[in-house]
Amino acid sequence: MKKLLSMLLALVMITALFSACAKEEEPEPEVKATVEDGSDPQIKKTIKILSMWAEDNDNGILINSIANRYKEEVNPNFDFEYELVSADNLQMKIATLAASNDLPDIFVYESGTPLKELVEAGKVLNVGQALKDLDAYSYLNPSAVSLLESLAETDGLYDLPLGLNIEGFWYNKALFEDAGVEAPTTWDEFEAVLAKLHEAGIQPLSCGAGDKWGATRLVNAYTVRLLGADAMTQAANGKTNYTDEAYVAGAAKVQEWADKGYFGEGVTTVDMNTAGTMLTSGQAAIFYNGSWFASNLNDASYNLAGEDGIGFFNVPVVDPSISDENTYSMNCGNILALSKDKYDEGTGWFLKYFVEEIGNEAMSTQGSVKGYNYTVPEGDMSGYTKLVLDKINSAKAAFAWYEAKMNSEVSTTAQENVQTLINGDMTPEEYMQSIQDVYDLSK
Repeated sequence: MKKLLSMLLALVMITALFSACAKEEEPEPEVKATVEDGSDPQIKKTIKILSMWAEDNDNGILINSIANRYKEEVNPNFDFEYELVSADNLQMKIATLAASNDLPDIFVYESGTPLKELVEAGKVLNVGQALKDLDAYSYLNPSAVSLLESLAETDGLYDLPLGLNIEGFWYNKALFEDAGVEAPTTWDEFEAVLAKLHEAGIQPLSCGAGDKWGATRLVNAYTVRLLGADAMTQAANGKTNYTDEAYVAGAAKVQEWADKGYFGEGVTTVDMNTAGTMLTSGQAAIFYNGSWFASNLNDASYNLAGEDGIGFFNVPVVDPSISDENTYSMNCGNILALSKDKYDEGTGWFLKYFVEEIGNEAMSTQGSVKGYNYTVPEGDMSGYTKLVLDKINSAKAAFAWYEAKMNSEVSTTAQENVQTLINGDMTPEEYMQSIQDVYDLSK
């Protein structure tokens, strides 16, 4: 009942958001912050930043480091307030703030359909145009820009990347050697590898199903290899149904692996961080995650497998004529968006500094690619970082994650019910029907 009430509340807020938008007059022109002589005018400004990462974790480290350095080294009149919200409550929080016209200056959000709804409501800044006015647009990686624009289906850039990532399977090389298997390229080879690992007494897969998205990524992987890169877009646009056979097959595959014991015990209580440590400590052989995981692997205290103990392979291919080995799941992570109403010159100068700094900051401190240009020499990169860059550079085409084209109600249903699917309390047909039902109601 609580989950139902939460979904209904979110729907009411989003409906109110669009209703308010429909009544608005012509939008006011955006405030522009422009570069005159290149020197920061040190405008007095306090901004609010809403994040899903703590100050000492992941992108939270980067955001706080850059904001503090800007305050200390560039503009002593600048300050910021950093608020934390859980990933599970992010969409609800933003819906509430948007409905009350009180979005923070800068906030973490989800790319794709969730952001598109805010763009259509006139709530977020055209950050691409703002960066052009600031003479800072060139700091963005063109691939990241193209990906973000295509995900949100916008004629312009309305969000900033916090990653330029491929996704796939990381594997423990020592466990593969123990089982006498090699990294697969086809789906048949993949199934054989999983079976041999299991027969050797090695847990084949670790999965952070406690965080839900780690499980829906696996459903997506098989679905896309069966149907092609636009599988989820087709369903979101109503051209196919989530209950069609191949979509059901994606859900059935993950349940099949659970039934065979490939995930071990208690998979729905394991979060993504724990699942990663299971891989690096040799408790499981394969773990689905993105290239951002390289920053964990670069941490010797986290990665007990060592500097060359973990490998990577792309989602294995079912039929290369439908989806081939050079097609990767790609994303730009959770993104940053800026309130259109709150944007002013003071925010603009911080924005300029942020995009100029984050590329090198991320590469030098975390060995990670964030969707910005950087100048860190390749010789200073770890083996895992080089591996990631090689894979990103080899990608010829991309597909998005499971929920990228789903609206908030459908996305919530897909994630909430995936644990029930894995536990066997819902059939694959029932799981996909639950998604289709919510989709139909939301149209």
